[in-house]
Amino acid sequence: MASIAWIRKLTIQHFRGIQSLTWLPAGGMNVILGGGDVGKTTILEAIALLLSPSNTTVLSEVDYWERDSTQEFQIEAVMTLSDATGIGSQNTFAWPWLWDGQDAIIPPADTDDDLSSSGEPVYRVRVRGTTELELVWEIVQPNDECNHFSAAIRRRLGLVRMSADGRNDRDLRLVYGSALDRLLSDNTLRARLGKQVSGLDLHKALNDEGMQAIELLDTRMANAALPNALKLGLMGSQGLSIGALIGLLAAKNGITLPLSSWGAGTRRMAALEIASSTEKEASVTLVDEIERGLEPYRLRKLINALADQPGQIFITTHSPVAIACAESAHLWYLDNQGAIGSLPRDKIGPQQKRDPETFLARIAVIAEGPTEVGFLQYLLEEAFGGNPLDHGVRVCDGQGNDATLDLLETLATSGLLFAGLVDNEGTAPQRWMRLKGKLKERLYQWPNGCTEDYVLGAVSEENLLELLKDSEGELDGYRLRTLADRLGIQEKTLDAISTALHISGQTLRTLIIAAATGNKEDAPEGQGKAWKKHSQQWFKSNAGGRELAERMVALGAWSDIQPQLLPLINSVLVAAGRPALEKLDL
Repeated sequence: MASIAWIRKLTIQHFRGIQSLTWLPAGGMNVILGGGDVGKTTILEAIALLLSPSNTTVLSEVDYWERDSTQEFQIEAVMTLSDATGIGSQNTFAWPWLWDGQDAIIPPADTDDDLSSSGEPVYRVRVRGTTELELVWEIVQPNDECNHFSAAIRRRLGLVRMSADGRNDRDLRLVYGSALDRLLSDNTLRARLGKQVSGLDLHKALNDEGMQAIELLDTRMANAALPNALKLGLMGSQGLSIGALIGLLAAKNGITLPLSSWGAGTRRMAALEIASSTEKEASVTLVDEIERGLEPYRLRKLINALADQPGQIFITTHSPVAIACAESAHLWYLDNQGAIGSLPRDKIGPQQKRDPETFLARIAVIAEGPTEVGFLQYLLEEAFGGNPLDHGVRVCDGQGNDATLDLLETLATSGLLFAGLVDNEGTAPQRWMRLKGKLKERLYQWPNGCTEDYVLGAVSEENLLELLKDSEGELDGYRLRTLADRLGIQEKTLDAISTALHISGQTLRTLIIAAATGNKEDAPEGQGKAWKKHSQQWFKSNAGGRELAERMVALGAWSDIQPQLLPLINSVLVAAGRPALEKLDL
């Protein structure tokens, strides 16, 4: 039997903003990404309700899908549970199911007592919100009968919850099932505290007017044959015990203050330390908007601390710092249709570390390399009439053809809204075809070759020399040198280059394209790397890509390129809620 709890499968039906969701979370840390109001927090709240250590939650119609309380909501989990939870020592025995990797299945009839020979034993637990606005916690048996999923078992699961609403001090107070309660492990403490508190004579603290008011009320109560001998005292209430008023205090600048009154980040870090100090590590930890109240260095510290815990962790975040440093986490993306998809580390790991905002953008536009990033950024700025980031559109570097293909395929199965611009290197044609069929106009791949091939190919013959000039209108010596090297001459003047071109039978256009793309096919022995670096003197950078777009417009080549790229630009505009353009006048 496992030593910690593990949610193998989570199913949510008709709970708050989620109509239906089925998810197989991973062990360890799970980071849930997604846009605003798609249900990330609701998933954490569903888990918190299912594993709540108390029965004090009060429902309202807003807890039901579309506020329709005539239909029950259900939150169910297939879980690995340890013997320490007491799941196997209840009055009514809870029979385990078997985990087949996708769901809980009924154990074979001939299975002996050692279930591990047939599969891992798991339990189906759920909470239902009934049509009477009541909560029912259940353990579903393999014969479909249901036993009570008691608060005692749920408390032993060790749930730690850090919410984003500023009310996450529960684990700092002595309430049932809190981290502090588990740390102290004293079942009779509340009774002793209650007895001492009830003995406090608070009545003496009243002023004269208050004393007279109580005495008058006492007389009226006695005359009405009602309970009398009234006095003031502390008492608990439904859902709030005396113990809930007791919590940790800490000194700050020589003054003792409740730890729950400190900053949000400090409260979160403290709650985690308390949970980690118990004899049994927290099995399930929920952290909503983990970045809340934390500076980047403390955020990294918290994520690293969580990653070292043996339990299962669920996190939501809008922080690129959190995404970048959660290297060992499993990333998931929740779309606005309630579908949750995996972002496998082996596919998105480099992008996660290098440009985590890719996974936070409203629309991520994946450009194959730095040239395409600068090129597309310029065009989208013109299309949006300003910075596309203001509309949630981020242009991201895919880091080459192969890496971009892996990333785009992963994003296509995750639910992220994205687009792409890529070269055609003649590799993996079937994969590219399937991807283009799925994304349609949101992915454009040049028919053959790269961006420089098509843009420079559209520049008129009389304007080619303009490509050799810098921003001041002077000939660029570095670019001239790349052409001279490819022609095998020392002198880099226009006359020398023209003469060598005539002798070689090449054209200025093909020579410029070869240098701008770093083509090294005809490089002399030992010069391949140097020829490839020629592209750095042209457009192989973000700034170079922007320059390429600006030259395309200034030299009249946009009219030839527009029919190819306008559908991609319009797909991004529409996805961002902007109208499509009949043409983009530049």
